[in-house]
Amino acid sequence: MHHHATGREGGSGGRVCLTCRNRRGACRDGVARHHRRGGAGAIRTGEILLEVAAKAGFFGLMSRVMGPQIRGGEAAALLRLASTPVFSLDDQFDLLIALDWVNFNRLAAELPLAAASLVITDPEQGDVPEAVIAGGARVATLTMKKLAGAVPGGRANMIALGAAVALIGLPEALVMAVLARQLGRKGEAALAASVGAFDLGARAAIALPPARRLAAPPQGPSARWNISGNEATGLGALRGGVGFVAAYPITPATEVLEWMVPALTKTGGVLVQAEDELAAINMVIGASFAGTPALTATSGPGLSLMIEALGLAVASETPLVVVDVMRGGPSTGIPTKSEQSDLDIAVHGLHGDAPHLVLAPNSIGDCAFTTQWAVALAETLQTPAIVLSDQALGQSRAIIEPPPSPPALPGRLIATTAEAACYRRYALTASGVSPMAIPGTQGTTYVADGLEHTERGVPSAQASDHHAQLEKRARKLEAFDYGPAWADIEGEGDIALLTWGSATGPAREAVRRARDAGLAVRLISLRLLLPARPAALAAALARVRRLLVVEQSHGRQFYKFLRANYDLPAEVAVLNRPGPLPIRPADILARLTTWE
Repeated sequence: MHHHATGREGGSGGRVCLTCRNRRGACRDGVARHHRRGGAGAIRTGEILLEVAAKAGFFGLMSRVMGPQIRGGEAAALLRLASTPVFSLDDQFDLLIALDWVNFNRLAAELPLAAASLVITDPEQGDVPEAVIAGGARVATLTMKKLAGAVPGGRANMIALGAAVALIGLPEALVMAVLARQLGRKGEAALAASVGAFDLGARAAIALPPARRLAAPPQGPSARWNISGNEATGLGALRGGVGFVAAYPITPATEVLEWMVPALTKTGGVLVQAEDELAAINMVIGASFAGTPALTATSGPGLSLMIEALGLAVASETPLVVVDVMRGGPSTGIPTKSEQSDLDIAVHGLHGDAPHLVLAPNSIGDCAFTTQWAVALAETLQTPAIVLSDQALGQSRAIIEPPPSPPALPGRLIATTAEAACYRRYALTASGVSPMAIPGTQGTTYVADGLEHTERGVPSAQASDHHAQLEKRARKLEAFDYGPAWADIEGEGDIALLTWGSATGPAREAVRRARDAGLAVRLISLRLLLPARPAALAAALARVRRLLVVEQSHGRQFYKFLRANYDLPAEVAVLNRPGPLPIRPADILARLTTWE
């Protein structure tokens, strides 16, 4: 387990990483599925540390790094704690606690250290890797496994937790409360073992070199959330009124489904684990046709399987939401790492002219906002919506202020028996939205399939019907007023940073640093990707001379999408990087400052 704690000057923040080997569990494609109680406990310890920080009044972010092995393998919990909101991990870690060094080199590129970093290592668990020594970090020893052996049932990860809490300056009393809540149900012996090991680790930290400590937390009470992006996605779906979910487990989207199972039960909804993604998407279409807002969650390989059925939903104007928690691709790719490389298939993957919605949350809290908005838009516009989250958002946890709710929308336009005499399911209305009947409503029977059709739903191959229905399906999306939620626009300046999704976090951090250095930079993060909003982006880019596009893909998918749909300023630069390495704030800041 590696534990890193880092902070900006003045001790305003802390960056912490915990790493270990030995994970358990499996899921689709033979890919590891990560349980909070598996292995040596790096991830679990990171979650405890994040909860303690939340109770102490801090903001924070915890990401996790894992290998792709089906059983066993390396794992790390990466934390950044601060007295102000945290948008992303920082450029390096101040504190690294290593339970062991097995397979560390597989993680080293994702755990940058500096000369001021402090590395705590157990001398009985292997030599310090050359990658750590080469960085010049300070190294200190702590016999974590031996100390844990002095406590009946003690574990080394609790020794590490005690050392980390003491080194960075979190209240030990809050740790006791969190351990009691999380471990108390395991019995007094388990709780006593953890408390005893924690105490030994905290006392042992007195002899260690000093690490950067946290500053005082913000004053005053605040009802903050401690939530992951996948949990926030599920919450947004429930707030949007989703009553039916069908899906097949796949990393890194499975936790959306795991969270929604008990939540749907409480709200009267249903979740079905389908036999595969083909069945899942067709179940969702059927549930929506029957009148229930419906959703599925998947990742890239699953989205590929759903594409044909999404075309059916477009043609039949059946609303639904597909949440794609993106991972490294193509094919099985890197299931446990993040990448923004499903943009092309989400935007262009459907055959024919098939207008639909594509949205992307840009933070962990925004997963709730964007998913709720996607459900409302899909229901109001009677069309499928694809929500592009990713592993960096979905499987990270954050301490955040509660996110706002999206603007209220009218929802599905339902046909009534009053329309029975002349019911036209696909009527050519001015808005492009026509009444959708609930099966069983007297006099409103219609055919909903993938064939082109007349206004009444009768299959037709006539050019006049095809042209009219194509225009109807496009018009309802193009003419709709999406309001200001289509993008987050922050700041002013003749330099703009244009990004989307999880790349927004490090971009926000870089823009904040640029402003602190006196450089005026405007940040634009697109939340609504499809349909494109050229007039709105033109207004957001008014008086911008230089534009930096930031994305996490090898093929510059976002930049090409922008070029195809928008007029951009004359001077445009692109900062793109594929996964699994994240884009760091310093990378973006360095590119911004080259223009000055």
